[in-house]
Amino acid sequence: MAKILDRLLLFLYSLSIGILSVIALLLLSGVVPWNLEIRDWNTVYIAAVAGSVILFLLSIRFFYISLRRDRSSSLSVDQRTEYGDIQISMETIENLSLKAAGRVKGIRDLKSRIRVSQAGLEIMIRGVVDGDHSLPLLTSDIQRQVHEYVQETTGVPVADVSVYIANLAQSPSFKSRVE
Repeated sequence: MAKILDRLLLFLYSLSIGILSVIALLLLSGVVPWNLEIRDWNTVYIAAVAGSVILFLLSIRFFYISLRRDRSSSLSVDQRTEYGDIQISMETIENLSLKAAGRVKGIRDLKSRIRVSQAGLEIMIRGVVDGDHSLPLLTSDIQRQVHEYVQETTGVPVADVSVYIANLAQSPSFKSRVE
């Protein structure tokens, strides 16, 4: 929800700054006459101050967002060895888990999500099955394959492998034509 609100605010902020820039360019270039007759300068002054304060607060918010580091997800798994540091990106671990799950026959359209916890990696695999295999056997085989392959390849302990069967793949049905 916060990301959607921030996107909306960023859109409105960009639109406001763009409009103000165009107005300033038109006034400074002489295309629009500078001598505007405004009857109530007090109202214009209050509106200008309110608009400026809102734009300033939005600027502070976007400045904070640009500097803030998202602590909920790390971009890599860091390990220390006797020779130095090793960093393995989350994308690499996702691809390794997809490779291992893809070796299991009967599942396709795989997607993977990785989380790092205190106990190790938590891997979530989502896929579509063909329906020709037993689901308990298929899912346990996927869990075993992914767990062993990722842990063996990266050296990072895998705490949990969750498998979500999203759907059953529909095989194309061919109707024979009889003439």
